[in-house]
Amino acid sequence: MDTTIADTLIGTTIDGRYRITGRVARGGMATVYTATDERLERTVALKIIHPSQATNVHFVDRFTDEAKTIARLTHPNVVAVYDQGRHQGLPYLVMEYVQGRTLRELLTQRRRLNPVEALAILEQMLSAIAAAHRAGLVHRDVKPENVLVAEAPSGGIANLVDSVVKVADFGLARAVEASSTDDAGQLMATVAYVAPELVTDGHADARTDVYSAGIVLFEMLTGKVPFDGDEPVEVAWQHVDNDVPAPSGVVRGLPSALDDLVARATRRDPGARPTDAGALLAEVQVVRDDLGAASVETALLRQVPARHAMADPTTVVPAVTSTFPRTGDRPTWARLPEQARPPRRRGAGAPAGPPGRRGGLFQGGDPRRIALLAAVALMVLTVLGSTWWVTMGRYTDAPLLQNMTRPQAEQKAAQDGFKLVVGEGAFSETVAKDVVLTQDPAGEERLVRGGTITVSLSLGPERYPVPDVAGMELAAAKGELEQVKLKLKEGDGKYSDTVPEGVVISTDPAVNTTLKPGATVTVVVSKGRAPITVPDLTGKNINEARSELQRLGLAAVESYKENDKPADTVIGQSPKPGTGVEKDAEIKLDVSKGPPLVTVPRVVDLPCQQAKQQLEGANLRVRIDFNPNAIARSQNPPENTQVPPQTEVAIQCF
Repeated sequence: MDTTIADTLIGTTIDGRYRITGRVARGGMATVYTATDERLERTVALKIIHPSQATNVHFVDRFTDEAKTIARLTHPNVVAVYDQGRHQGLPYLVMEYVQGRTLRELLTQRRRLNPVEALAILEQMLSAIAAAHRAGLVHRDVKPENVLVAEAPSGGIANLVDSVVKVADFGLARAVEASSTDDAGQLMATVAYVAPELVTDGHADARTDVYSAGIVLFEMLTGKVPFDGDEPVEVAWQHVDNDVPAPSGVVRGLPSALDDLVARATRRDPGARPTDAGALLAEVQVVRDDLGAASVETALLRQVPARHAMADPTTVVPAVTSTFPRTGDRPTWARLPEQARPPRRRGAGAPAGPPGRRGGLFQGGDPRRIALLAAVALMVLTVLGSTWWVTMGRYTDAPLLQNMTRPQAEQKAAQDGFKLVVGEGAFSETVAKDVVLTQDPAGEERLVRGGTITVSLSLGPERYPVPDVAGMELAAAKGELEQVKLKLKEGDGKYSDTVPEGVVISTDPAVNTTLKPGATVTVVVSKGRAPITVPDLTGKNINEARSELQRLGLAAVESYKENDKPADTVIGQSPKPGTGVEKDAEIKLDVSKGPPLVTVPRVVDLPCQQAKQQLEGANLRVRIDFNPNAIARSQNPPENTQVPPQTEVAIQCF
């Protein structure tokens, strides 16, 4: 889509609903606009595919299928998909509009982020990708351009720790991969973050996203990607041949825990990485908690001046708030429900309180100190109890509902105290119709008590009836078959006097036959009217008819029948006169054998007039010789002779 075409869309209304108000960005495959949803009165983002991609049927079909899958992926850190359709033949998506900018724009402005900000952003990224992995989706294109940083509740995006991060373009990379065009361009766009297995054998799974997320963390910490080169293919093979270097080798002073985290996520062997984004998220949260605790202890040590070493034992050292939020302060979607960390032991070098009075404030039997100790203990127990309930106590295992019928699943969910929502179904060759195919969360996965389980029911085997494409032109018939995922094969053409050239006459298999997706339907297409017109041969002698057909290059096939017409007269033909046929076609002719023979009756010894009446009644002609009023004494032909109708019989009367 060139700039002129893109600009003309501004101000137009798509599908009678989305009024485009401005252009946000233009990429290699699509352009993103802001639009107003006039039905719901909200601002949305509208991504419309470029015409160069829309001509690829495989890309468009895959893009549409992936959009439907992503629309079912509901998560606070995933850019929601609201709607999809076509405008002037170009597919488009209607998505959540995120007020903010991409991680790429932030890195361009800031160059690199401090560890606190980098881990805070990575946690939300992984939370979104983990939700996709649980739904069976692989992003395949994790990079700063696909990470949006929204404005923080505290205002602006300066406070990155509080900002909301959203991941976009789930499934778009897969649609491009399925396309037969521009594969090199796609590799060029993502080569800095590509996993080794994608370079060597094109394989991608959840661990591929883990690798790319590790590269994004490296870039946030160092301000650069680990590998660079003059050619994209050169950079791609560096991922295969080399380990990602430690971030502390680029930026001095970074904690070793961050080096270990990057190394774990970017192992060249996929089997050595965390199994999916959820597993990496757990490791990131542990590292973030450890670094946060280390920051607090370091700050406390620095705020105890040496001159206060002999201070009053009741002196309280001011606390320093860590720049890392505690686990309990995180939003629910950024916490691991099963996470329970053991209490940290004080290191050998940690301060044990001012010398002179061991035990500090709580030493001795002062009632005030005992009361304060009891209050602190009660507060600790309350916090621990609340923390246990928030992080573990209110969670339980989701029941396993797969392979149950819908009534069974509803009964089981209600019995265990969960709400059941039936989502969009899916086809299956192995699971019977209306049986639970998938569930979210999965069976035995941690879930809030009384929460909601979404199930997808099997639609049974995917089958489609052959549509009636007779009377359509070949291109339209092909489109009609592809709509139901069937393939068209053009069979031998056939001449037709009624169906125009290029129009489908019939299909094999027949209309309404059910077939699997991808099955082939053979169509017979009209070649138009045949070049030779059949002449009218009825009433002609068979010899004359043979000569005329031979002159036209046609063959006569004769069939003789009794008829009142004279023998050897053509009394019928097929095809009918005026029909178009090919050269050497057979023309069937019905030929008269003549009328049936008549048996001459005996009239000898009858009065001549009576004999005449009897012969004429047998469809014979009569000639009387001598005396017509006498008695018939002889006849010729004689009695019982077989003769043609109207044969003359002579009788002699005297």
